[in-house]
Amino acid sequence: MIGILFTRTLFTYAFVFLALRIMGKREIGKLSVFDLVVSIMIAEISAMALQDLKIPIWHGAFIIGLLVLLQVGVSFLTLWSRRVHELVEGKPSVLVANGEINDSEMKRTRYSMSDLLVQLREKDVASVADVEFAILETSGKLSVFPKANKRPVTADDLGIAVKPTVVPTSLIVDGEVQYDKLVSVDKSPQWLLEQLTALGYDAPQDVFYAAWDGQTLHIDREDNGSGVQKQDPAL
Repeated sequence: MIGILFTRTLFTYAFVFLALRIMGKREIGKLSVFDLVVSIMIAEISAMALQDLKIPIWHGAFIIGLLVLLQVGVSFLTLWSRRVHELVEGKPSVLVANGEINDSEMKRTRYSMSDLLVQLREKDVASVADVEFAILETSGKLSVFPKANKRPVTADDLGIAVKPTVVPTSLIVDGEVQYDKLVSVDKSPQWLLEQLTALGYDAPQDVFYAAWDGQTLHIDREDNGSGVQKQDPAL
């Protein structure tokens, strides 16, 4: 009995994991109603297959497979047809325009004034009058665009040239050298060892984390993770 439960659990886990991977990566809050329904049905069918040993395991796998095919098929249809996309995903609703509340749209979407004010406060907006547009997305998220005179000052406003953001590349993680990442930044293991030696480290195992941003080698020590930042001596 234990062996059967273990086998069914392992198979169901692997099959559901594969099904969700095929369905694609989307945040829970960004799932459409259709995606949410499919996800709930998969969860229910998986639970039934694990609880009732009289049901053949392939029955659940077959139904889950059909649901995945249906979800993938509908996803492709939404790409090809705008009407299908609007039917499945819905359409965004403009709740505030030029500082004025769209009463009819608020009623249609059953969005209360309290909901609107809470969402605005979460966006650091104190008054509806400060809002250029507030759009209720199909995911339920409220996108808020403050009026020009209420927006934070940017580098463009000040005429300041800003260097583009560079995402650091992890070269050492938990004491292990990430050789594929070294190749991606056109550096060799020997180069990394030389930098570590120059910075006072005997081996990669002494480093909990090291990242390269193109100019600086950022290092966290293995012993205390103090976040020490050291400049590449070659620069």
